[in-house]
Amino acid sequence: MKITDLTPGDEGQYFCCLEEWSDEMKEAGDSKQKWYEYMKNKGLRVKFALDENNVAGGMIQYIPIEHSMFEGRDLYVVLCIWVHGHKQGRGDYRKRGMGTALIKAAEEDCRQMGAKGLVSWGIAYPVFMQASWFRRKGYKVVDKSSFMRLLWKPFDENAVEPRFMKPKKLPEKGSGNVNLALFRNGWCPAQNLACERAKRASAEFPGKISLQEFDTKDREIGKEWGILEGVYVEGKKIRTGPPPSYAKIRRKIASRIRKMH
Repeated sequence: MKITDLTPGDEGQYFCCLEEWSDEMKEAGDSKQKWYEYMKNKGLRVKFALDENNVAGGMIQYIPIEHSMFEGRDLYVVLCIWVHGHKQGRGDYRKRGMGTALIKAAEEDCRQMGAKGLVSWGIAYPVFMQASWFRRKGYKVVDKSSFMRLLWKPFDENAVEPRFMKPKKLPEKGSGNVNLALFRNGWCPAQNLACERAKRASAEFPGKISLQEFDTKDREIGKEWGILEGVYVEGKKIRTGPPPSYAKIRRKIASRIRKMH
């Protein structure tokens, strides 16, 4: 196994998170590519874990905290660390130590860049990005939000603990039409997929939807709302992880329309 940096020839597999075989990745559109073009000169770092045949089985992406969904300074944030675990495509690469090798490489990279620590989000349940996995790697929980955990590993005794960005306001309910508000940053195909499905579903109800789209690649927009990602119907957030099916999103929109009309 070896760890390598992203090169121009690898960008395609990065944009689809190593899932070239996935129709859902195609459905998510090109928002991740646009996000990458916006962020690549703002400190974004991407690394791959390659097997003995130079096939990428895992990846990690991390950015300065100033461009993330968290509050802090002089830190880097792991947006996600991902080891391909599907039978389709390149196959299952779990349990080979790729995740551990990737996080160690990211830590060393961030130290060399002068960051005072590395931060990650984690989930309290045994699913993707498990908080318990990061704790085993020496990370400490410093903030909580529902089932989400914010963890960090400081490299400097003067490092300041990060915090979750708190919502400052929510989209209002519609007046006459159902208000559908989409907050999209672009870094995560799963969130992009949820937004694309919601937008496509809204088109089935002409004249009954007021669609608002917020591009939170612009840090000021994210700070104004305190929201980086989300699909809101009449001010109520739809859970988008994992992304709900098109049919489920359409039902939620249709239900709100019936109640209004």
